[in-house]
Amino acid sequence: MEAVILAVSKIGSVLVEEATKAAIAKLSEKVTNLKELPRKVEEIENELKMMNNVIKQISTTHLTDDVVKGWISQVRGVAHHVEDVMDKYSYYALKLEEENAMKKIFTKGNYVAVFSEIADEITQIEKRIENVVKRKERWLQQSHFNPNPLANIERKRSQDCLLELVQDDLVGIENSRKLLTEWLDSNEAGNTVITVSGMGGLGKTTLVRNVYEREKNNFQDSTWIDVSQKYDELDLLRKLLRKIGPPEQTQLSDLDAHELKRTIKQRLVDSRFLIVLDDVWNREAYNQMADAFQNLQAGRIIITTRQGDVTTLAHPTRQLIVKPLEKSDAFNLFCRKAFYNTMHSNCPQDLENVVHNIVDRCKGLPLAIVSIGGLLSSVQPEYHVWNEVYKQLQDELVNNSNIQAILNLSYQDLPGHLRNCFLYCSLFPEDHKFPRETLVRLWVAEGFTVRKRQNTPEEVADRYLRELIQRNLLEVVDYDELGRVRSCKMHDLVRDLALSIAKEENFGSADDYGTMIEMDRDVRRLSSCGWKDNSAPKLKLPRLRTLVLLRTISASPYMLDSILSESKYLTVLELQDSEITELPKSVGNLFNLRYIGLRLTKVKSLPDTIENLSNLHTLDIKQTKIEKLPRGIVNIKKLRHLLADRYADEKQEEFRYFIGVQAPKDLSNLKELQTLETVQASKELAEQLKKLMKLRSVWIDNISSTDCAKLFATLSDMPLLSSLLLSARDKNEALCFEALKPKSTQLHKLIIRGQWAKGTLDYPIFHDHGTQLKYLALNGCQLGKDPLAMLASHLKNLTYLRLNNVRGAKTLVLSAEAFPLLKTLVLKNMPDVNELQIMNGALPIIEGLYIVSLSGLERVPLGIETLRTLKILWLLYLHKNFKTHWIESNMHQKMQHVPELHM
Repeated sequence: MEAVILAVSKIGSVLVEEATKAAIAKLSEKVTNLKELPRKVEEIENELKMMNNVIKQISTTHLTDDVVKGWISQVRGVAHHVEDVMDKYSYYALKLEEENAMKKIFTKGNYVAVFSEIADEITQIEKRIENVVKRKERWLQQSHFNPNPLANIERKRSQDCLLELVQDDLVGIENSRKLLTEWLDSNEAGNTVITVSGMGGLGKTTLVRNVYEREKNNFQDSTWIDVSQKYDELDLLRKLLRKIGPPEQTQLSDLDAHELKRTIKQRLVDSRFLIVLDDVWNREAYNQMADAFQNLQAGRIIITTRQGDVTTLAHPTRQLIVKPLEKSDAFNLFCRKAFYNTMHSNCPQDLENVVHNIVDRCKGLPLAIVSIGGLLSSVQPEYHVWNEVYKQLQDELVNNSNIQAILNLSYQDLPGHLRNCFLYCSLFPEDHKFPRETLVRLWVAEGFTVRKRQNTPEEVADRYLRELIQRNLLEVVDYDELGRVRSCKMHDLVRDLALSIAKEENFGSADDYGTMIEMDRDVRRLSSCGWKDNSAPKLKLPRLRTLVLLRTISASPYMLDSILSESKYLTVLELQDSEITELPKSVGNLFNLRYIGLRLTKVKSLPDTIENLSNLHTLDIKQTKIEKLPRGIVNIKKLRHLLADRYADEKQEEFRYFIGVQAPKDLSNLKELQTLETVQASKELAEQLKKLMKLRSVWIDNISSTDCAKLFATLSDMPLLSSLLLSARDKNEALCFEALKPKSTQLHKLIIRGQWAKGTLDYPIFHDHGTQLKYLALNGCQLGKDPLAMLASHLKNLTYLRLNNVRGAKTLVLSAEAFPLLKTLVLKNMPDVNELQIMNGALPIIEGLYIVSLSGLERVPLGIETLRTLKILWLLYLHKNFKTHWIESNMHQKMQHVPELHM
């Protein structure tokens, strides 16, 4: 910022030195304003920080006063205006400095115009700030800002709604109840901490209350304590001591924390006790009490929580994670509430379809099922009436006070830095799966994360994602080879809550194209799925920062151009999986654009104007039809992630499933690049990559045998390399990997497509770096011997292994100690193989085994029954005489759901 202010402060003096008297006369007033501009910018920047602090501290979700909500909305509006002006100022000031355009200011007077416009906007902002302050002084008192005193009452009321089911009326959680009971009745010596976790509304308290009521008489002392978000250590200790019975004539108010703990310990020392700590929000709440339970002999302590880090207070074998109900259980629970006054609570036959639709909308959340079931219990059981309720169900779930009270608690507990990240996820469609890397890049582009010490913004965003998952506000779909989240999603009811908050706080809006004509002009973030541009209005959204149009139908350049030309502050443009064929040239005018997502679109080329996007961080054009990048892309010095490839046509061999784009000349200018996927190899590529030492993921296609030595040597010098794909230019090209000796200790993922110069693993990458490899995919090589035996002896830490079109061996043998950490094994297109043997002890933690297109395999692999941890087994497209006597039960999953099966 100092460099920016210095650059702009020079404007006035340069004008005086360079301008003619006539020009000075015309611009004298503007010069005066420009001299003051750096100081004013600094002032409003400080105002922005203060306004954002106010917004973070005062959440509208727990305020009942509409006057305060209105005032906060005004503060937020001013903050947004300041944010826009700051971005515009920073861009043009830096551009002025980079171009050394001081002496050209009269010949290129647009700079004067731009900075004069900024000065005028700052004057408007100053007036708006004055008005906001006056309104607060005139209309608001401190009492208006107090949190909703009914919040805890609402929370208890909604919990009581679930607790009505305590008496032998639990549905779908019988197995969890039995497991808890077993843990309580076990003969384990000493204290046992048990945690029951899950998102709000899943019935954790209901489950534990049921078990507690059944089992408490089996303990000499039992007590239930509500902890909640706002707790006091002394109050909790006094409450516990009061319930288990304090010594006679003891004044609890006179005891400090140490004395209270000692007294509790003395009271429980010879007792078999059961203590439930309900609704614990942080580990400290238990740790502050833990001394009272040290070295006691037969205690059972159950903790309910919706926070992931609290669950680790218990041993992994004593952690119970409550999941949403299965469809059949959810249906039964709904019927018990909605048709409680009928025989056996049966659903009328003519309502079954609509009831199933309603239950599906609740997504297995007991709180929603019970609330909506109770609501409909007083409604006439007529189809058209219930169908109308179903149509209005989304609004009903959002407005239901029971559900809101529970889910709002999770939002209110979020620190400020996580709230934007959480609300952002609501902009995407229901059941949308967020790839971790994509979500992280979007958050970085939005400015939700900043570099902290040695961590990149991406690493900070990754930590934020883990925090939201720990808080059960996002659900993990699957994990990658390092045990990191690969993808996640948001529960539909949580999304509904987040979306309602996002709209109320003017954070963003997710609407269908039919409602966009009524859109607020000041909307900041807009999302739509399946937008048909032929019925979409021409939108003018001057304050728009984010545009997400997924699966847009018949998208035309005109439709996009109409938005882009009016939305000059746009930061994120996400058009994934849309019918768009062309990106308008006007995109080059979006000085603030940091993210462009065109994945799975039909775009064939990028406009040359893209070189003007000096703030662009991420360009995602994977699986488009783009073959070549514009020359000017190398001028985007801040570019961090370049993701570019296209599907191979049907004539291409399978091992080139996708093809990289041509690497632009002067690629070495992009010194901030962290991700480069996928570029075609060339004679110059090795030299260019030598200057890109921040690269972490590099995927290279079309490698020839003559280029590989120099290229691999360059890749070996990259200190941060973690993911590497190397693909030969055709199936007959033999590559030598002798020069591939990575210095990076972070390389965990390696994908190789093509022939090897040696038909063995006798390369340094497997001998010297085999311990760090977690993910290995080989396609098209011919090893001669059993590849599984060869790999097992060198790569003991693999968690993912895929062999595709690997030829030579007829018998594959997994020895007794093979792949102790492997979770996924894919064997595909290996026609020479006629037998697969699995020795007892091999693959001890395997979860997925995919055997596809092994046309010579006539029977089930020998020893497959020893794979006790196997969850998914595929046996597809094998020998025509293939016979099976044993098969895993869950073969119903579809092939395209296997991560990267084709790579």
